[in-house]
Amino acid sequence: MSSSGNTHDPSYKLLFSHPEMIADLLRGYVRQSWVEQLDFASLERVNGHYVTADLRERENDLVWRVRWTNGDRWLYVYLLLEFQSTPDAFMALRVMTYLGLLYQDLLKAGQLTAEGKLPPVLPLVLYNGERPWRASTEMAELIDTVPGGLEVFRPALRYLLLEESRYADDPLPDTRNLVASVFGLENSCSPEDLRRVLGRLID
Repeated sequence: MSSSGNTHDPSYKLLFSHPEMIADLLRGYVRQSWVEQLDFASLERVNGHYVTADLRERENDLVWRVRWTNGDRWLYVYLLLEFQSTPDAFMALRVMTYLGLLYQDLLKAGQLTAEGKLPPVLPLVLYNGERPWRASTEMAELIDTVPGGLEVFRPALRYLLLEESRYADDPLPDTRNLVASVFGLENSCSPEDLRRVLGRLID
């Protein structure tokens, strides 16, 4: 992924290289019931030994996997850290390309389900730019429509966008959540806000 040179880049990648951060990101911001079925103790980073050079060169991309609590199936989490000041209008295309590379790697490594199928992947884009994100989160919306039924062949892919600025007014959760504290620190506007968030992080 290209980078704007933002000084957050290395620190954010370091933060989200810890399983606790990924667990808190999923628990706190992927607000869907299936998250409760994940075994967060099984979280592990997908190492480069079965990820191609094309994916390893994505400096701000991280791949994790986590087991479901009811068996040995895996869910892969593909996290893209987006620091560019201007949102990428074709992010859905980038995500589709990256997921294709990841699935090729998983196929080569034999990382298939018991039924011989590819495992599910959750594509997450974490954006901390100042400008609102206006880009479509769906690949199909980037492709022009034509009459005659050709639209049924458009690729269908959607990524989950987490835009930090949208959580600026959210109160810190009562339960411990490191990601919420980091978001609060990023969105701190006053010394009081800063002290409050730092206190939560220290706790």
